[in-house]
Amino acid sequence: MIDVLLVDDHLIVREGLRGMLAAEPDLRVVGEAGAGPEAVALVGLRHPAVVLMDLRMPGGDGVAATAAIAAQHPGTRVVVLTTYDTDADILRAVEAGAAGYLLKDCSQAELTSAIRAAARGETVLTPSVAARLVQRMRGPQQESLSPREVQVLRLVAVGRTNAEIGRELHIAEATVKTHLLRAFTKLDVGDRTAAVTEARNRGLLP
Repeated sequence: MIDVLLVDDHLIVREGLRGMLAAEPDLRVVGEAGAGPEAVALVGLRHPAVVLMDLRMPGGDGVAATAAIAAQHPGTRVVVLTTYDTDADILRAVEAGAAGYLLKDCSQAELTSAIRAAARGETVLTPSVAARLVQRMRGPQQESLSPREVQVLRLVAVGRTNAEIGRELHIAEATVKTHLLRAFTKLDVGDRTAAVTEARNRGLLP
């Protein structure tokens, strides 16, 4: 029997996963958590073989929880189950120690197969995620940000709004938005916070 812990901040998602796994004779849900810190504590109590971990949760980051579980409970394998498939999210999860990365549009067969593979000690990746990692490893150097894009992100990092950035740099607010959107594309992220984080990871911001 493979014991599984479900971690997602949406109750309806956890209920759906619980119902899905109940149909599998060799899989057993031994607990649920709605945030990262709660998940880490439950792993210590329930000792599941596999944790299905959401990536972004208001009550605690899934990446931080993955890193904590990997460090404190090396016998438990964490499989990220998320809607996010940007390079930055994937790399953060893998570097934190995730044994797998699946997207929430995967089928029941894919999910259950991944859980069993993770429990055997294998790494499991959604094909699109695996392709992204291979492309990143084999591809050309990352596209660099322009000096103005870095300047805008530096101001975002210290909490400036688009309007405030425009006034400080003497450019229109629409131009600020354009610089941000270009930076998002180059950094392969979808929001301001992720852009600042990724820029810091690449050494572009202090």
